[in-house]
Amino acid sequence: MEEVGEDYFLDLASRSLLEQSSDNKSGFVMHDLVNDLAKFVSGKFTFRLHIDLSPKTMNETRHLSHLRRPYDNFKKFEVLCEATRLHTFLALELSPNNCYFFLSKRVPLDLLPKLRCLRVLSLSHYQNLTELPESIGKIKYLRYLNIYSTAIKQLPDSICKLCNLQTLNLSFCYGIAVLPRDMWKLTNLRHLDIVGTAIKEMPMQLGRLKCLQTLSKFIINKHRGACIEESGKLANLRGKVSISELQSVVSPMDALKACLKDRKYLEELVLEWNGLGTNISECQRSVLDNLRPHSNLKSLTIKNYGDKSLPDWVGHHSFSNIVSLHLNNCKHCPNLPPLGQLPSLQNLYVVGFEGVVKVDYEFYGGDSSSIKPFGALKVLRFEYMLKWEEWSAFGVENEGEAFPQLEVLYVDDCPKLTGGLPVHLPSLTKLEIRKCPQLVASLPKAPALHELELIHCNEVLLKELPTKLGRLVIGGFDALESLPNGMVASNNCLQRLEIWECMKLELPTHLHFSSLEWLELRGCDSLKSFPLDFFPKLSHISIWGCKNMESLTDSEQHGRDLVTLNIAIGYCPNFVSFPKEGIRAPQLSVFFVSNCPNLRSLPEKMHTLLPSLSVFHIYDCPRVESFPEGGFPSNLRDFFSQGL
Repeated sequence: MEEVGEDYFLDLASRSLLEQSSDNKSGFVMHDLVNDLAKFVSGKFTFRLHIDLSPKTMNETRHLSHLRRPYDNFKKFEVLCEATRLHTFLALELSPNNCYFFLSKRVPLDLLPKLRCLRVLSLSHYQNLTELPESIGKIKYLRYLNIYSTAIKQLPDSICKLCNLQTLNLSFCYGIAVLPRDMWKLTNLRHLDIVGTAIKEMPMQLGRLKCLQTLSKFIINKHRGACIEESGKLANLRGKVSISELQSVVSPMDALKACLKDRKYLEELVLEWNGLGTNISECQRSVLDNLRPHSNLKSLTIKNYGDKSLPDWVGHHSFSNIVSLHLNNCKHCPNLPPLGQLPSLQNLYVVGFEGVVKVDYEFYGGDSSSIKPFGALKVLRFEYMLKWEEWSAFGVENEGEAFPQLEVLYVDDCPKLTGGLPVHLPSLTKLEIRKCPQLVASLPKAPALHELELIHCNEVLLKELPTKLGRLVIGGFDALESLPNGMVASNNCLQRLEIWECMKLELPTHLHFSSLEWLELRGCDSLKSFPLDFFPKLSHISIWGCKNMESLTDSEQHGRDLVTLNIAIGYCPNFVSFPKEGIRAPQLSVFFVSNCPNLRSLPEKMHTLLPSLSVFHIYDCPRVESFPEGGFPSNLRDFFSQGL
């Protein structure tokens, strides 16, 4: 059905009946003429509250939508008391930036019981909605019920009387911990979403919901609730499903009854054990072996698996459609599976394999591999590999054949890794290495590299930086006293530089940062002043937590206006002053100053030198005695001060 719906959508878009929104590039809207035609055709049967003119009688209205507002009182909906034949009650968001909405309790308690003909009911995003009335069970035609992101704690038992209900969206209702016992009576239910709830078990006999296509999560409980074989009876499952608490599966034969191998329409699968337990069941590998999904699967996640090896099907070349693979916290596995054989794999996350010491040729596919390993891979992440020491290249003679399409590489929190990064990554655009203090390997040859982050690493990695970076982040180099030799000179295209917690670092005053547009300095305690005139193109300046920073300076002779758009200075206890003659930045629009206890005055001539300033916030600067002479710019729209 999803494929059919997508075909219809694309057909409408190709005929210009739908067009891409100018405000939201991922959204689509009706053309104005199509909207007018739709309103004309629907006539008196549709009504948009507070947009359309109220009809003389609401008795003929079938479909109603309203813009959700921060406070929706009962008076807003009084007109609906006459709409006893209403089929659709749909709440729409007024703005994606407003995430707090409140609804009068009289709407669910007094209004809903009168709307017995409803087919569609959406009450999502109302944070104060804590319950649904028992009378909801009398809306016998209801097909769609959406209470996404509400404060409802428990569903009324009467909801199980809604025999026509097809969609029940409970996602991010954090208070819901239990589903009604008689959920199996909802025989027409097709879509059940419980992501973000506190539900810890599934109700008994859930397998009787033969029409169920979407089940976001299935929780196993060996003492009560549904067992894993109940999921095997849901033959129409498709899309994404997460099966959790798999440690409760005692027999591998029970896992076989889940029939995952037969779910050819299942695209995303999450298999999760409870990682809190310390006992490792000897049958876990057999359980996972019998949970082998259909080869049509596109995304697989395995979490907290406790055995010492993964079954052979993980990484088998027959899973030719796998695009995304997440292996999380399989801490007892000493080896990685031969994932290089997966021809469509684009995203690979390997996290928490605490037993892996070496990543070698088996990871690429071993001797049996007949294809270039990781030929389609675009994103690779290794994280929290506490014993990992070596990453072997894919053979010296074949070093250019692995990872030909890799664009993003993360290596994070691998404290014993000493060497073996890939030698040549022709498509790499972003490289991030964090918390790898013993890594002394050369950085990969990556002609397309644009972003580089090196945080809490060995200084050896700074010796030969790529020459055409657009963004560079370095941090946690306690002994670093100056930027790497030739970095700025060779990186004439460097646009963004972020330096974190380099306590001894000094900015080289003899260099000209001609292309730099964004600069962040955090925890660089050796810096005492910041020369604005060294950065002619700088649009964003952030200086945070630099304990010895005293001032911003600007040469009086250069006479040029800065192009700066944003300045943020915070938690600099010794910061005292701005340039004596003020800051010449006619385009500056946002200015933040926070927690600078020794600052005595604000920049001079703000009203003339900063004419575009629209947002100015100042916090906890108790020694600032007065605002600048001449006041603030007339364009200022958002001013906030505290702790002056």
